Amino acid sequence: MDDSYQVIVVGGGFAGKAAAEELGRKGVRVLLLDANSYQQFQPLLYQVAASQIGVSTVTRPLRAEFRGINSVRVLTAEVTAIDAANRTVTTADGSTYRAQALVIATGAVPNFFNTPGADEHAYPLYSVADATRLSAAITAILDEADREPGAGADVIVVGGGPTGVETAGALAENVKYLVPKYFSPELADRCHVHLVDMVPNVLAAFSEKSQAYARDRLTKLGVQLHMGQPVADVRPDGVTLKDGTVIPARVVVWAGGLQAGRIITESGLKQGRGGRVDVQPDLSVPDVEGVYVLGDSANITDAAGNKLPQLGSVAQQSGKWAARNIYADLTGGVREPFRYWDKGYMAMVGRGAAVAELGRRRLQLQGPLAFVSWLAVHLALLPGFQQKVRALFSWANGYVTHSPSQVVVGRPD
Repeated sequence: MDDSYQVIVVGGGFAGKAAAEELGRKGVRVLLLDANSYQQFQPLLYQVAASQIGVSTVTRPLRAEFRGINSVRVLTAEVTAIDAANRTVTTADGSTYRAQALVIATGAVPNFFNTPGADEHAYPLYSVADATRLSAAITAILDEADREPGAGADVIVVGGGPTGVETAGALAENVKYLVPKYFSPELADRCHVHLVDMVPNVLAAFSEKSQAYARDRLTKLGVQLHMGQPVADVRPDGVTLKDGTVIPARVVVWAGGLQAGRIITESGLKQGRGGRVDVQPDLSVPDVEGVYVLGDSANITDAAGNKLPQLGSVAQQSGKWAARNIYADLTGGVREPFRYWDKGYMAMVGRGAAVAELGRRRLQLQGPLAFVSWLAVHLALLPGFQQKVRALFSWANGYVTHSPSQVVVGRPD
């Protein structure tokens, strides 16, 4: 089997898939490598963890994505080494593949910021496996608390950004609506959701108005906020804050940040903030010909030189733009610096509530209108028609009945 390609793309997330798709439609011979056979829609993983939607809603086989693009070969394989200088990758079975251009879009891993116990005892939320493991753990502690009179089932969410806020809001709604129905009102009274972050306000990247709305909404849902204090350590039975406050809990969810993974660390490429690669304006790696780093693996700047956030829209747009520059490389064209279309930020804060700051001018929406906007954007971004239908049904069913269709999960590890 031929091991040489025009382009190799490592990683089938937003950035990698977009790059491979753009190149494939131009007839470029592409090898797309990913350890999973599917693409996962990370913005909705917290809903999988909260049993609001199923795994099949947030995943779609990569081969289904590229079924009509014959020049793209999808290979399910774990990449164990990258030689950026020679533009080769090696997989776990010892196979080596080479290309004229190499795209590295391997995503990221949780950043525990060297917090003692976090790696051992906290539940990250970055992959489908993370989401199903967390869902199973929450179901397990509820079952245990139901058998033990007086026992609680508190959950701590570390991180006040969009992922943390959305996760805390979804879990608090479960305590408010589902635990009384599936277990008992008495158990619901013994369950609490805590949100912890070292910064003083939730959603630090948003406006003060959006922060205030989110904070008020979370409080009404019953989320106990512990802002302005970093976590000093994580234990099996809770966390200790830097000021000495001890918060007991059966489960600790880590939504406190991301960093580049092992592939980037061991690639020999120069790393910047978060272990990510500082790429040039055209998304290529400085001083390494024919290598591009995208998505959560890269520190990408806009036209003004400002670092862009680790968002799905940044990853997706960078994938398409890098593909155009690679095609220019292959055909004798000229690369162009990346121009990001800023769509803004949004976060759901429970049933019928969200905050959205749209576009570069940050048109601010709060409440039901922001909630509808959030639904529309995420529905449009979901891969595949079936995934969109499943999401729409699950959201409608949960909104009307407070009885999500996804309540069966596996056993915890």
